[in-house]
Amino acid sequence: MNTPTFSLDELATLAGLPRRTVRYYIQQGLVARPVGETRGAYYLPSHLDALLRVRQLTEAGISLERVREVLQGSAPAVPPRARQPGSVEVRSHIWVAPGLELQISPEQARASPEDIRKLAQAVVAAWQLIQEEKDEK
Repeated sequence: MNTPTFSLDELATLAGLPRRTVRYYIQQGLVARPVGETRGAYYLPSHLDALLRVRQLTEAGISLERVREVLQGSAPAVPPRARQPGSVEVRSHIWVAPGLELQISPEQARASPEDIRKLAQAVVAAWQLIQEEKDEK
């Protein structure tokens, strides 16, 4: 399976941030530089994950200096902010089957993208097994 790559525009859209903000976070060292140089540069899912993490922390009111400390592991993890009406949370939604969707908060679960992929594959396989068992009856 090929790893998806993103242009700056695609990355900014997926992260829900302006291009200028994405560039600023890269300049500040909060997000890794793109792979390649100039017009051939591209971004990986790890860049998107980092941007979403920075966005989540900044939306929780954390300063960029503190965000840097958290990302570098030199500060304890920031406790989640109490949910308020209208608050925004980043979640992964994985479609398993009609009427069955897996919803994950990677931050709260402390799950990497690879962890989420493995979990999704296991859930899909388990659901298929359940369906096969029902069909045999």
